[in-house]
Amino acid sequence: MSYVAVYSAAAPDTPNKVLTHFDDIAATLAEHGVRFERWQPGPIEQGASDAELIAACQAQIDALGYSCVEVLRVTGDPAQQAELRASFLNERRYSEDDVRLFIAGQGLFALHIDDYVYAVRCEKNDLLVIPAGTAHWFDMGEHPHFVALRLFDSAQGWVPAFTGDDIARRFPGLDD
Repeated sequence: MSYVAVYSAAAPDTPNKVLTHFDDIAATLAEHGVRFERWQPGPIEQGASDAELIAACQAQIDALGYSCVEVLRVTGDPAQQAELRASFLNERRYSEDDVRLFIAGQGLFALHIDDYVYAVRCEKNDLLVIPAGTAHWFDMGEHPHFVALRLFDSAQGWVPAFTGDDIARRFPGLDD
């Protein structure tokens, strides 16, 4: 189930509120310019290629207006997964929007906005658009499994600017 848990950045142990209703999640995030939607892509066969996944979502991709799309698949080798997970747990900003559409599986984005952290659990068919410049990190969990589309406009926009803050280590992750 998708949700958003809102924490004070100074109190990572207990959220101020947890929202599970789609409209509440979308409205709370929209207050900060973050877009949260539920999409229904076209039919996708199990084992679909990257090209088939993109084709199933092409109408929505075109409507968003981003010029580049790539497929992220995280399954397989646990050693590689641990290394990849650790790399995403560093708070970062991008010069472009961070756009993800989950095709399968789940992940947790944590958005550090002012004095709060918005932990957004995304799952199949969830679209999350994090505005450029928003500090955030991503947790794929201890046993990650997901397929997601990542949309952007240029390779330069996907170079993270790390904040150097270890805030992600203080907050619950996907499996907590």
